[in-house]
Amino acid sequence: MDERLREVLNRGREHYAAREYDRAERYLAELAREKIAYADVYDMLGVIYHQQGRLVDAEAMFKEALRINPGYTEAALNLAVTLNDLGKYREAKDIYQTAMTASRNAPRHLDPFAKGKIANMHADVGAAYHAVGLYDDAVREYEHALALCPKFVDIRTKLGTTFREMGNIAAAVREFERVKIENPKFVGGRLHLGLSYYAQGRRAEAAREWQDVLDMAPENKSAQMYLAMVRQPPGGDGDKTPRPAVSGPDGRGGDSGGGKPE
Repeated sequence: MDERLREVLNRGREHYAAREYDRAERYLAELAREKIAYADVYDMLGVIYHQQGRLVDAEAMFKEALRINPGYTEAALNLAVTLNDLGKYREAKDIYQTAMTASRNAPRHLDPFAKGKIANMHADVGAAYHAVGLYDDAVREYEHALALCPKFVDIRTKLGTTFREMGNIAAAVREFERVKIENPKFVGGRLHLGLSYYAQGRRAEAAREWQDVLDMAPENKSAQMYLAMVRQPPGGDGDKTPRPAVSGPDGRGGDSGGGKPE
């Protein structure tokens, strides 16, 4: 590499490290046009393209990074996330498994960022299984995620809702109660714990959960609706288990600890 290109590389890395992605892209793209065989150049470009929503371009960059360095775990994980976003679930799973195999030869301790990224990948695959009704597979993926990051309450909440949809209310209650222990201010978990108590006929406990939600978030529409329902006399329409308001704003309110690649 000549001095000019080395300076281009240094500037691209500096802007990328400073999260000045527009500036970094200009330098890194020049290096890619010159076909510079530095795997991190293509990984950085892939991250930038992913953030811009250019998923196909990001896929090509991550694959080029892996062509240059097949053992580049970070690029493999980024590629798997991108493939998942493109709906290429089988290929994403294959890439992920390859990355995991490679990681077995790496140091046993994973830093929290790497753990979080892998946990979120498992959760994404679990959500894909859940969406097509493959609940057993979804449970397996969520449990893999939680084995890495047991305090990710958003993922544990997804596991609990999956158990409830499978009819395993006791398992759902167990997961939601753990969410409450980990983060009592996580609104989504408290709403779902109340719904699961209600499904078990534990109306007073359900009402307490929803009242606690309203104490934290007085404008929470789901909690208002559920409390109005549970306060109806037994035997009326209020005795029917409501459909939870999942995946919307009412299900947010805690720190999941996860994240997509930047």
